[in-house]
Amino acid sequence: MMEEQVILVNEKDEQIGTMPKMEVHEKALLHRAFSVFIINDKGETMLQQRAAEKYHSPLLWTNTCCSHQRVGETNIRAGKRRLEEEMGFVTELTELFSFIYKAPFDNGLTEHELDHVMIGTFNDVPKINKREVENWKWMPLDDIKKDIASNPEHYTEWFKIIFDRFYNYTLQNKTKNEG
Repeated sequence: MMEEQVILVNEKDEQIGTMPKMEVHEKALLHRAFSVFIINDKGETMLQQRAAEKYHSPLLWTNTCCSHQRVGETNIRAGKRRLEEEMGFVTELTELFSFIYKAPFDNGLTEHELDHVMIGTFNDVPKINKREVENWKWMPLDDIKKDIASNPEHYTEWFKIIFDRFYNYTLQNKTKNEG
């Protein structure tokens, strides 16, 4: 099986090439990625616990799903594809914002991503892919924020970065909508 190719980008999110996923993470090169947050009608966020067999960050909690776009694939299409592959459902997604981050891991790999953050809604039980996901749960945003502060070792490195941005984005837009 051929290793998945990821899209190398510059800081303007313009594609400058492709490279195998592991090589990109070994070299810490900037590449395109996405992160999906699924919210229910109670305002809770669906978190997933990564499968034990994952090559990095096994059994840590993170956002509903995340991955890399394929060449020619829109951010929304990529998010829907991976949501179905990992969590077993599809829903409409909206892109909220994008930003660049860098997160090194203990195993020598580094995530250096231009991450497109998306949101969708769902109110049912996912059908998780056990090769990708160990477990899942709903949590209110404020509880996630408190738990990350108390137990940072339970969460992926990128989720701690992305969640902070997502939380602040949510607060700012809630204030705008109420004002």
